[in-house]
Amino acid sequence: MLGRGPTGSGKTLAFGLPMLARLTGSAAKPLRPRGLVLAPTRELVLQIERALDEPALALGLRVAAVVGGAPIKRQADRLNRGVDLLIATPGRLADLLTQGAADLSEVRITALDEADHMADMGFLPQVTKLLDRTPKDGQRLLFSATLDGEVDKLVKRYLRDPVTHSTAPAAASVTTMSHHLLYLHKADKRAVTAEIAARDGLTIMFVRTKYGADRLAKQLRAAGISAGALHGGKAQNNRTRTLAAFAEGVTPVLVTTDVAARGIHVDGISLVVHVDPPAEPKAYLHRAGRTARAGEEGVVVTLVTDEERGDVEKMTRKAGVDIEGIAVRPGDRKLVEITGARQPSGIAVAAAAAPAEPTRTVGAPKKSRRRVSERAAGTAVVRDPAARGTARAGRTARETMASGPTRATGGARSAAGGSRGAGETNRSGSVARTTDAPKTGRAVGGSAGRGGAAAKAARSGGFGANHATRGDTPGRGRRRAGAPAHRNRGAN
Repeated sequence: MLGRGPTGSGKTLAFGLPMLARLTGSAAKPLRPRGLVLAPTRELVLQIERALDEPALALGLRVAAVVGGAPIKRQADRLNRGVDLLIATPGRLADLLTQGAADLSEVRITALDEADHMADMGFLPQVTKLLDRTPKDGQRLLFSATLDGEVDKLVKRYLRDPVTHSTAPAAASVTTMSHHLLYLHKADKRAVTAEIAARDGLTIMFVRTKYGADRLAKQLRAAGISAGALHGGKAQNNRTRTLAAFAEGVTPVLVTTDVAARGIHVDGISLVVHVDPPAEPKAYLHRAGRTARAGEEGVVVTLVTDEERGDVEKMTRKAGVDIEGIAVRPGDRKLVEITGARQPSGIAVAAAAAPAEPTRTVGAPKKSRRRVSERAAGTAVVRDPAARGTARAGRTARETMASGPTRATGGARSAAGGSRGAGETNRSGSVARTTDAPKTGRAVGGSAGRGGAAAKAARSGGFGANHATRGDTPGRGRRRAGAPAHRNRGAN
């Protein structure tokens, strides 16, 4: 089946709920999902998961999302516990199949959301390989706001006698949106953009490149406007935090590339600004679709410089928007009437703060620190019994080591071996000796200074015979007593 509908019309539930209804009545086997949804971007995958999670729970079904930028081991473990409906980006699912962590041989129904966009992004080879792994007699659905020639390759190869359902033509919705072309001089573009961004309400601004998104967000913050940047070059946790801050209104301006133009739903976006005009009508439709969703009203404006007029006017006509442009300048009354623009404060604001680094416990290995970071990011951490046993053994060894008389603060080397001068800090950033220690280099506790054998051994990574053996702790450069003096780099 081929489905087409305007953005914000509920396509996700249109294919998601029937898929869940069809999957009821039996349970999935480990590694073998029974339903599959492919989407082009991480944000869209996670949004589909959120939309279908509660209905699936009510039916006793299990839904999972797998995307790049997240720990693949945890995703493999989730699949191993059994998943009824798997929602994935093509690249990450291909990785899981290569590792033997997924099997598509029992997929009964497959849906491709934003199928044309996956073709545009170059995912078509991966998508075809994934579909080749699903049963030939399974049902396949293709959904998008636009269905064009690129999708025909998938249709002819994988769909038998497809039925097309379309709720609206492939044109911009002029009944709930007001569209405006704002003609301006290139020298005024930065000032006009800042005044528009200073308005009340949620505003999403589209630019052409990742660098352009970061640069514009920085310029807006310097002008006193809280703005965040979102694009494919950001880490997944950064993208998640930025989108959440925008949805909650903490950061009222989102500057983004076309990564957010497909399927991302945030309530209350009242203005879409094409800071860089889109190159094609299809991109215009998807960008504009971030506002006026589900029957609400919204405004879409395109900033057009003198040299861009001809191309932009032609593109908007093809998109179904035949309007005349308006010339504007900074502070123009017409600009205020259309967008609600106002003068920014000019007082710079800081970028959204990164999450605080988790406090590391004494002697904890780096792997534990990574798990703490994952907890801080809101990701569940699951340990098996063997892992718990290993952790308890590690704590016991550290407690034994800590009972010695020369234990240093913060899990660093012993104070006797690690100190090199008054007030000097160790590897973990903790002070290895007290500030009132004598200037002779003698460490706390009366042990030898720089010239002592213990200090030399400690500086080379060694420990005296009386010290507890730490073993090859990953990433800590430790070695057993009697081992060669060089660091055990192989453990890293």
